[in-house]
Amino acid sequence: MIHHVQLACPRGSEDASRAYYVGLLGMKEKAKPPPLAARGGCWFTGYGAELHLGVEDDFRPARKAHPALLRPDL
Repeated sequence: MIHHVQLACPRGSEDASRAYYVGLLGMKEKAKPPPLAARGGCWFTGYGAELHLGVEDDFRPARKAHPALLRPDL
């Protein structure tokens, strides 16, 4: 069983991530432990999945890697 999937994100993209994962997909943001929160990024949970977005200063988007989240009402 997988506990979570971690993806990289660029620094400062947390608000856009919240708009997408919470606002559009309806996931809930999960509080990060304080030592990890200081690094940036954000965590989301919902629909039986947990997604961690970690900041990478030299972020380059993956060409093919992605999570596939199943939302029952779509």
